[in-house]
Amino acid sequence: MRVQDLLHEAGHDITANRSRSLLTILGIVIGVGAVVLMTGIGNSMRGVILGQISNLGPKAVAIWPGKQGPEGGAPGMNAGADSLKIRDVEALQKLETITDVAPMVFLSGTASYGKEEANPRIIGTTPAGYTSRNMEIAQGRFHDETDEGGTRPVAVIGPDVVKDLFANNDPIGKRIEVGTNRYLVIGVFKPMGSQFFQNMDDLIIVPFSTAKSLLARDYVDMVSAQATGDTDDAISDIEHTLRRRHNITPPVTGKVTDNDDFLVRSAGQLQEIMGTVTLALTLFISLIAAVSLVVGGIGIMNIMLVSVTERTREIGLRKALGARERDIMMQFLIDAVSLTFLGGLVGLFCGLWLNLLIAVIVQKYLADFAFILSPTGIVLSLLMAGATGLIFGIVPARRAAALNPIDALRYE
Repeated sequence: MRVQDLLHEAGHDITANRSRSLLTILGIVIGVGAVVLMTGIGNSMRGVILGQISNLGPKAVAIWPGKQGPEGGAPGMNAGADSLKIRDVEALQKLETITDVAPMVFLSGTASYGKEEANPRIIGTTPAGYTSRNMEIAQGRFHDETDEGGTRPVAVIGPDVVKDLFANNDPIGKRIEVGTNRYLVIGVFKPMGSQFFQNMDDLIIVPFSTAKSLLARDYVDMVSAQATGDTDDAISDIEHTLRRRHNITPPVTGKVTDNDDFLVRSAGQLQEIMGTVTLALTLFISLIAAVSLVVGGIGIMNIMLVSVTERTREIGLRKALGARERDIMMQFLIDAVSLTFLGGLVGLFCGLWLNLLIAVIVQKYLADFAFILSPTGIVLSLLMAGATGLIFGIVPARRAAALNPIDALRYE
């Protein structure tokens, strides 16, 4: 029997029982749709995370106190948060393998101008902090060493702060209140988007010396820098310097030690770590979603067994007219695969549509989030749907092929 004839028969069988066919493929639709949706969202989130890290630049290096950093909690909110001293930063600034070494401290408080209020993040850092994070000025200027040395109450603000406090009017020369302190706005930096899911445009930057005088402490929350050459060499020098200053025994080759009271990561390492985590999470969620395909496959098998019973006389007649067992088996297999493939196409369309809808909604809150179409995921989901029909259609097909033609013709 020709494949064309088998496909024609399969189409006839599906359209002859539309309601039953629709209910049969519903599990496949849900399964494929869920896999496509989860894969798409996972790829989009992975793109957001890796894109935010890449904004720091390939030579970027970050140092956090404690052992967690961005991978285990907010910087400065873990054990050993006071381990990175200002004198450590001064020692790091003398290294030749890194440049633009910028200490950072985080302040708290509400910003206001007149009757307008905002709740931006407030950071105290040195002028090197602008170059280490690839920031560019849009209006006015960044604060400089003169401001730093004079502990001046000046501030550089982000475009979202301008929108919230000044309704997009010129903020240069205006004085804003941050907590109980007043700062003169001297600059606005260009939009930067998000980094580590933190909106960099909703940010106020003040001189490190000014912030340090307010906090009255001798440790920092973070240090950013740029490697002058190979990032591995830079990280090695940083670790060696901090271990020596903190009297930490260096790890022995081949052994795992956990003595460091700081964490050093390059942009490349962060990309690798976060990329691996998001990929594993995407695969795990997609695997859970694929369970629906198994449920749908069981439904396919059940309906195909019922179909074998309903078409027993037809099978007997076909065999009596010369149909081989292989022809009967192929007919039922193609019926099953056609059902699952049709369900796969519908599920694929639903999954892509939902993915696009979610991307449009999320983009309002996370501008970097984009709809990512994965050809590999599309092909794989359709292959999974077809394979489900093939696997769960074998038992009904073999049962149909094994029927005795005489007994089948006598079946009532």
